[in-house]
Amino acid sequence: MRYYSPVLTLVLCSMVAGCAPGPAAKLEDNKGLIQRFTEATNAAQWDVLRDVVAPNFVRHSQATAGPEVRSLDEFVTLQQTFLASMPDQHVTIDQLVAEGDLVAVRARYSGTLTGPMGDFPATGKSAETTFLAIFRIADHMIAEMWVEWDNVAMLTQLGLFPPPGAPED
Repeated sequence: MRYYSPVLTLVLCSMVAGCAPGPAAKLEDNKGLIQRFTEATNAAQWDVLRDVVAPNFVRHSQATAGPEVRSLDEFVTLQQTFLASMPDQHVTIDQLVAEGDLVAVRARYSGTLTGPMGDFPATGKSAETTFLAIFRIADHMIAEMWVEWDNVAMLTQLGLFPPPGAPED
């Protein structure tokens, strides 16, 4: 019986097709997916999302009551409505933490409301808010996302809270 060092085993394993990466490499790959997702979303490169997001992707968020997102195509449509409201929107990742098939993100969203946002009129004001998201990775693609932020803080920065026409104290 011959003994092979762990380093030699790793080198040989990396040369053999189908050799699975170790747990740390998988976690880094999962974080890389989220970085590519963020870069593509920031640049409105919807075709790139097809390489990192599963076709049956699901987005969960209480911060946006609707529409439901149950596919990559619905997600792209939602992002396009966000861009119509805030064409300069940008997400900056501050922290990524990965465990198993999940990646948690703490990030900042910024933009200027130059178009209507649902029932809210354009104000020309800018906002920056922190948000938290958790992504689930399956088969090397983003399968699911949970995202939440403080709507009151964002609407206040945009000049929309208290809502227009609300009684003043």
